[in-house]
Order: sequence, then structure tokens, then C-alpha cells
Amino acid sequence: MKIETKCVQSGYQPKNGEPRVVPIAQSTTYSYDSAETLGKLFDLEADGFFYTRLANPTLDAVEKKIADLEGGVGAMLTSAGQAASLIAVTNIVKSGYHVVCSSAVYGGTFNLFNKTLRDLGIDFTFVRPDATQEEINSAFNEKTRACFVESVTNPSLDVTDIELFSKIAHSHNVPLIVDNTFPTPINFRPFEWGADIVIHSTSKYMDGHAVSLGGVIVDSGNYDWSNGNFPMLTEPDETYHGVVYTDHFGNAAYIAKARVHLMRDFGAQAAPMNAFLLNIGLETLALRMERHCANAQRIAEFLENSDKIEWVNYPGLKSSKYYALAKKMMPNGTCGVISFGVKGGREKAASLMENLKLAKIVTHVADARTCVLHPASTTHRQLSDQQLVDCGVAPNMIRLSVGIENCDDIMEDFEQALKSL
Repeated sequence: MKIETKCVQSGYQPKNGEPRVVPIAQSTTYSYDSAETLGKLFDLEADGFFYTRLANPTLDAVEKKIADLEGGVGAMLTSAGQAASLIAVTNIVKSGYHVVCSSAVYGGTFNLFNKTLRDLGIDFTFVRPDATQEEINSAFNEKTRACFVESVTNPSLDVTDIELFSKIAHSHNVPLIVDNTFPTPINFRPFEWGADIVIHSTSKYMDGHAVSLGGVIVDSGNYDWSNGNFPMLTEPDETYHGVVYTDHFGNAAYIAKARVHLMRDFGAQAAPMNAFLLNIGLETLALRMERHCANAQRIAEFLENSDKIEWVNYPGLKSSKYYALAKKMMPNGTCGVISFGVKGGREKAASLMENLKLAKIVTHVADARTCVLHPASTTHRQLSDQQLVDCGVAPNMIRLSVGIENCDDIMEDFEQALKSL
């Protein structure tokens, strides 16, 4: 099936007389006829549902759909994108280990890594997404166990060379984890460029309507975990009577451990209702991404030609330093998010946002409605001035998420707001 069809059809095939739409299994637990059967589920000797913290029929269907969209062997939904980032890393990185990470990541991700995981004993080195091969190489050391990047960065709109980062990560015998939230698998499939693990904040384009928080981790099934760096996957887990994940689950060892170990202990599971809503969003993902990208291209070109705008970052613009890389990796477009700077600094940026009528100021991005945000004073306000520079966040930056409304209406809204400056 083509990816547009997968958005609608993958993950769930109803049998005779069953619901056509993925049903909501709004139950915490499941009934069995014997203690022996339930015991086998607890010992990982049988497949099935026994407690929604670990698995649920609604979640299972949506996980299978997303895994199919990304081309992975398995997926696991989480309560939020933050939970996906947390589990994706801590599944293979423990205290005393080290991670190489792009400096241009979402502010919440940066704070999770630079503060919370550092406090738990995991070290991080941050490198620019456009760093040279030598600079990236020098960030790795003998304790490095993962490399983490965003395919298109939030909010600076840098395009990361996934092929380069994957080759470097693999040369150091560690996997590459890619946050693919902005392009979605409609516009970019990181596994095809060498990535090993993909995560998303499904709260964004995948849901598409700003109605349900969620995240997802997808396992490519391609990484060889038996290289000596990941004993948590290749040595017995005594909490499951000595199961060895690579032996028991084969190429799905990573995602299996994430579920039966970390989800068991962290409990950051998605709600069945949220998974149901996410699935509704996924059905129109391909259609929406086409409109988001088309609208964003027009608005980016309009802003670039305004004498009241200092700069515009959008990979679809020929003036973008990422234009060639974006066309190579994402020929059908990147996303509907634009970052731009208003002449006059922070005060003028705030004034522009406040004069918009159709576009609203919200702490969200990548849904059907056009919205704006000032990252330096909101999502990235916990960062120092130097950290803001490293993340590509300027004081006059506005992050614009272009919706799927009629583009002429969006354009008129910005025209009238710019006249007020």
C-alpha cells in the first residue's frame, strides 16, 4: 500500500461483523479463564493484553499503523512526546553513560536532557545540527551510548543531515535516535537514511487537531544491539526470570524492552481515548501535510518580501542554507512551520502577534489552525542567552505554524498585522 492508503487502512483489519472503525477499549484490565494463562503473559511467554499500562487493543492498532508508516518493526505509544524522548534514551542509556545530542532541539527536550537526565547521572554533549563531521566525531567518547537529533528542528527549522549523523553514530557503535515530529513519515522516513529509532510528539501533526497529548517510539529493527555496548538487551533481566531481550524478541528487542521494562515501571502510557483520537487524525495526515506545506511555502515567500521582517527560516525557500538538503531528503516538503524575525526586536515581535486576528498566540504547533508563539519567552524561557543562540532562538523570533485554512485568509491576516507596526 502507498503511504496515503496506510494512513487509513494500516493497523486494524476488522473481521466479519466487527466495528469498521478502531474501537475504544476503555478498560484497565482483561479477563482470563486460568491463572496459568495470565502467568504466561506476565512471564512474556505468551502474547495478549492483561493490563493497559503495558498494552491495550486500541493502542495496539494505532502503534501498528505508525510502525507501518515509518517502516519499523514495532512502536509504543506514550502519554506525551516528552515521555517518548525520556524512554527512547533511558531504554539504553543509564547513569555514567553519555549521549551526543543536537543543540537545536525543542526547549522541553533540551531541559529534560540538560537538567533532569544530568541529575540522574547521564552526561550530554550538544553539537550544532550543521556541525562538521570532525566536530560531531569529537563529541563522542567511550561512554557514549546514543546520538539524538531532530530531523527538522523546533523552532529554528534547521534540517539535520540524518545520513551523516547516522554514519558517524554507527562508526562509534551507537544508534541514532531521530525526533521526526515536524516532517512526519509523510514527508520523511528517517529509517531509509540510516536512523535506528524514531520518536514523535503525536500531539502535533499526527493528531492534527490539538485535542490529544501523546508520543510514540518506533523501532527500525535494524540495529545490532549485540556489539557489547548494551548489556541491558543482551544479558538476563532478572525481573523477567532471566529473559534476554535480543534472544527472546530478535530484531524487536529494543521496543519490547521499552514496553515490558520502562513502561511497566514509568507508567507513561497513552490513554485509549487519546489513541482513538490520534487514529482519526492519522487518517487525514497525508492530506493535511500537503496543505500545510503548500500554505507555508506561500506565507514564507510573502514574509521574505516584507520590509518589516528581518529574516525568514523555511527550508522551502531558495535563500535557506538547508534548501538543497531539504530537497534531497524531503522532496515533497518539510512541514508547515516557519520561523522569522521581526525588525525592531522582541517588542515589535510581540506587537505583531497581538495584532493578528485569525492566527492565535498558543503554546502549541503543527495543528489545523494557524498559530504563533514567541519561543524566547515561552518554550525556551528556561535557557540562558548562550543556550538560546545555540538552539537558534533569537529574541525577535516568532514561530509560525501555518494551518490548513485558505491561504489567502492567512495572508490577509498577516498583511493587516504588519501594517500596524
